[in-house]
Parts: sequence; structure tokens; C-alpha cells
Amino acid sequence: MELVRREAAAGVFYPREGETLRREVEGLLEAARTPPLPGVRGALAPHAGYLYSGRVAAEAFRALSAWKGRARRVLLLGPSHFVPFLGVAFHPYRAWRTPLGETPVDLEGGRRLLARGHPFRALEEPFREEHSLEVLLPFLQVALPQTPILPLLFGEVDPLGVAEALEEELGPRDLVVASSDLSHYHPEPVARARDGKTLEKALALDPLALAESEACGRLPWASLTALARGLGWRPRLLAYATSAEAKGERARVVGYAAVAYLEAEEGPEPGDGKEEDEEA
Repeated sequence: MELVRREAAAGVFYPREGETLRREVEGLLEAARTPPLPGVRGALAPHAGYLYSGRVAAEAFRALSAWKGRARRVLLLGPSHFVPFLGVAFHPYRAWRTPLGETPVDLEGGRRLLARGHPFRALEEPFREEHSLEVLLPFLQVALPQTPILPLLFGEVDPLGVAEALEEELGPRDLVVASSDLSHYHPEPVARARDGKTLEKALALDPLALAESEACGRLPWASLTALARGLGWRPRLLAYATSAEAKGERARVVGYAAVAYLEAEEGPEPGDGKEEDEEA
């Protein structure tokens, strides 16, 4: 069994050379308008190539950087784009690697989830070529260095059941990050209208409506939403953009958003304000 999950998206979604990658991520984080948010416990971040979604992703990770040196671990929730399956997959790699180095995996936490049985499954194949979690990792390695991850890939699954299990697993110094882009390949005005409706559902903390959206990571995102609803976390939209802002092509765009989930006293009320390529 391979003990380290090797990078599959380097050179496509983000730079392959370590120093180039570090400079790009540091620059994106420094340019982010969102300050570190002490009450943040979760975030939604996009998983496209950094040219397209890096500025939006940086807003989420700048918010999470308030936990630098204090977070116990980050639960990463992402969709499986290439391998269909039922449930939520975990594989006991001891670490995940990017050009910035290795990030340790919380093996004990993963084994506890597997011991619960359905919907958690021990699967490796969905992880091998999947980018939805990998492209977030360099941001975590810079914003929250040396923080272990618990990476979970979603197939078809009931997000409410996943949220219930994760709530039992979650500790007071744990963070949760869901990985999702929004609509895909509509003209920009259509994309913005559809994404606006999806974000309304997310900000209203409506996991079942969100699970019916066209966001590619709708089930991980719906699980985070259900978890936030149960724990009293409040959503805050940090940024929204489409690929047209980087590419200039407005006839066929992908939407991206960053959302923070804050403990109740820190956040606003809900409702406030391969053809899988590097764009998606």
C-alpha cells in the first residue's frame, strides 16, 4: 500500500515547482480582502486551477488563517469527479504530498469513521487522480502549516447522515472545509443567476435544497451546511466570481464562491449577505 498520496494535479491546476507554488499561494493570500476570522469553524472553497479560482479560494483560507498554530486538524470534504461510488471514502495514507511538502493525515479519526460503517468506506481508487481536495492543500500548507487533515471523498450519499456522524467526531479545535465549484459552462449571465440561487440556499442553511443544486460538490457542501445548522454556525459570503474574470470568455463559464461558517457570536444571520479541466 502506498503510504503517501502523491500529487496528481501539479503542473495542471497549480505550479509543479515548489518555490513558484509557494510564491503564488502567498501572493494570493496577501491580496485577499478577508481578514483572519477568529470565530471561523468551516469554509467552502473552489477547486479549479489557480488562474481561475485562486483569488476566491484565498478568501476562504485567509479567514481560516486565524487558526494558525491552534487548529487540531482540518476535515476536507470533496466530490469524486472520476470514480462513482456510494458513500464517503477514506484511505489511510499517512500523508498527502504537494510540491510544498507532506501534510500528515489523521489516521485515527479516519479509522473511527470507518468503524461506524455506512456511509464510510475504505476506498483508494477515487483518491488517485482526484483534484477536488488536492488543489486546496497548498493553501492549507501555507495558511495552517503542519495541521493534519482528514480527507473524505463523497460519492452518492445522504448529506444529513454524514453531517450527523461528523458532528459526533468534531472537536472544538477542528475545522471543516468543503470543496466545490458552482455552475458549469453556462453563459455568464445565466451562471450568475443560477449561482445566486445556489448561494441563497447555502446562506439560508438549507442542506436539502443545496444538495439538489448544480454545484459539483453539492453533497460535501450540503454536509457542511447541515453540520453548520446543527452547531449554530452562521454563513458569510466572502467572495464570488466566474472564470470569465480570468479567461475573458463569457459564453461558457464556471462559477466560484468562498463562504465562511462562523460560531454564532461571530457571524451574521443565515440569509445575509478531463472535460474536467483546470477551469473546473
